[in-house]
Amino acid sequence: MKLLCALLFVTATAAAQQTPALSGQTQSSHLLVIRGRDGITLPAPPPVDAVPVTDNYFGTKIVDNYRWLEDARSPETQAFLEAQNAYTARYMKQARIRAQAVDDLTDLESVSSMSLPIQRGDACFYTKRLAGEQQASIYVRSTAKALPGKAASAAPAEKRLVDPAAFSTDPNISVRIEDVSRDGALVAYAVRVGGADESSIRIFSVARGKTLEDELPSARYLSVSFAPDGASFYYARHNRQGTLLFLHQLGTRVSQDKLIFGREFRGEELGPDDLFSGRISDDGRYLVVQIDRGVPARRTDIVFRDLTRPGEPFDVLVWALDARFSAIWNKGVWYVKTDYQAPKGRILKADPGILPDVWQTVVPEGADVLADWAIVGQKLYVQRLHDVKPETTVYTLAGKQAGQVAYPGIGAASGLSGRPSDRYAFFRFESFIEPPAVYRLDTVTGATDVFFKPRIPFDSSQYDLRQLFYTSKDGTRIPIFVAGRKGLRQDGSERLLMTGYGGFNLSETPYWNPLVAWWLEQGGWFALPNLRGGGEYGQQWHEQGMFEKKQNVFDDWFAAAGFLVAQKYTSPAHFAITGRSNGGLLMGASLAQRPELFAAVVCGYPLLDMLRFQKFLVGSYWTAEYGSSENESQFPYLLKYSPYQNLKARADYPAVLFFTGGSDTRVDPLHARKTAALLQAVSRGGRPVLLHSGASGGHSAGVGVDQQIQDDADQAAFLWTETGQP
Repeated sequence: MKLLCALLFVTATAAAQQTPALSGQTQSSHLLVIRGRDGITLPAPPPVDAVPVTDNYFGTKIVDNYRWLEDARSPETQAFLEAQNAYTARYMKQARIRAQAVDDLTDLESVSSMSLPIQRGDACFYTKRLAGEQQASIYVRSTAKALPGKAASAAPAEKRLVDPAAFSTDPNISVRIEDVSRDGALVAYAVRVGGADESSIRIFSVARGKTLEDELPSARYLSVSFAPDGASFYYARHNRQGTLLFLHQLGTRVSQDKLIFGREFRGEELGPDDLFSGRISDDGRYLVVQIDRGVPARRTDIVFRDLTRPGEPFDVLVWALDARFSAIWNKGVWYVKTDYQAPKGRILKADPGILPDVWQTVVPEGADVLADWAIVGQKLYVQRLHDVKPETTVYTLAGKQAGQVAYPGIGAASGLSGRPSDRYAFFRFESFIEPPAVYRLDTVTGATDVFFKPRIPFDSSQYDLRQLFYTSKDGTRIPIFVAGRKGLRQDGSERLLMTGYGGFNLSETPYWNPLVAWWLEQGGWFALPNLRGGGEYGQQWHEQGMFEKKQNVFDDWFAAAGFLVAQKYTSPAHFAITGRSNGGLLMGASLAQRPELFAAVVCGYPLLDMLRFQKFLVGSYWTAEYGSSENESQFPYLLKYSPYQNLKARADYPAVLFFTGGSDTRVDPLHARKTAALLQAVSRGGRPVLLHSGASGGHSAGVGVDQQIQDDADQAAFLWTETGQP
């Protein structure tokens, strides 16, 4: 990959010199009145001290006036957050539609939900939240046929095993199944507080109806997998030093756990950005360790240990190849999905003794990207994305086509949940206009039936979801999904909300989101473009949005906005955008590069200071996607697009709501704090610039339903209000 030329370095240096000169001064109240739409008025934002700190990057000096806001625990930062949250609350009290949004979102979100089941024998284990509950509980349900004399249509009895409300009054405590022992006697589950990535691990005995004393303390666990005998379990725990795989014997102290894998292998040191998991093969023979190098993985290594031969070292399936692999052991054969010499993916039969170049092809690379795969019921299920629409083909293990899995329209389909020895597979299907339902697939007959469908008061028949295509700045053809009420006007007068991501090889398909459903019910359009940087068309599509090519993502986004306006779905005065995480970076780039295109922005859990992101929490992972300012050849392009360094005084900024939370342990909330302070200082147009920082919110799902409704209502009220008549 070619590095940027010297001309780009000069351009980036010039951009840095546009940083506002607020050094050593308290932010001035240059605007005495801030005016939102629909009659909302606010005083000037709370004053924020600008305390300049100068960094020298390879001869280029960069001033950071809000470095002090990086310290979340300082009294000054806490005072800043208190003032900012009060300022935001003052806005929300004036937003007349917010009360209605709370009522509507309560109807949409206070409903039942279910995870994909995990099968063990004649039992299914899953998490399920009933209507009116704050969090999901862990359940078990029999999948056996109805007993003689019992109506076949009678629903099998289910039993609640773990209810978070039974051991904590905190509505933001959630549980998640990590693994179930082979005999279904034990359930390993995670307990999470709020939206943090960290969790503790506990073990529930089904027969005894209680949680055992064994507990792993709060940390980042990348996998938990019961040993074949159920008397112990393997777990991969990650910290700043790296990942380590341990074996815990039930009934013993965690301090006595045995280190199984980590630190180094074959003389190669395993570093902090090497993330790996340990899983047991379906037949219980192998412990399989998959090592992902970086996020997203630029390389995957796979090693395995034969558990029938205690004390034997790990063998290598794949090592030191710059490609991504995943493996399934089934009846004496290794099946491997990879993009090695196949950017859109293929499936091979692997021989650990030789290179993949001569492995046997089972499913060859095709025109569409291979998005997911599974072996269930001794059949191979391969999901591809055809122009971002899922299509799943059934194959024999020899690679012969044996049917299709039918989906009910345009939408998002999960991969199949199940093991090679299971008869049934489960999957979820949903879309912007179709609430998520769990389906059961009989691998013998090919028939599917609805296993679970929530009762959500949303009439899908009244809405339309379509896929269109537009042309980006460099001529690239980009798909975009658009949803709206049937018959909705297309004359430029309606509101439109657009979201996007464009990164980390992640494919964005039409998913169910209660806030989006609310927006559609109010009469707005909703759009999702499939930007480069994602995985919708394979690794090449991803690489066109990485490193020095990140600007392609932003150009695709701006071209989508131009297309929607040209097609009269909306106009800039009624155009809202939202994105979180890497999508929050997209929101920041919109503010820095094309603020005139939009009326309202929600920038959620964002990554915004691209010169310092790698220094905080797990930011170093993402240098595999973005690069690092500590690299002299990568610094120039990061500086050129980094939102925090490129905001400057101007009058056409849209209304902005930065949304973050103190439980975000993935993207440090400092990005939102610093950029909110800076934007309040440089905005000259009088539109609201708000910061919403909750205590329990974070990257991972976990807050209670009531809190989620309030958070969504804040965003909905802001976006709808600020896209109304100017």
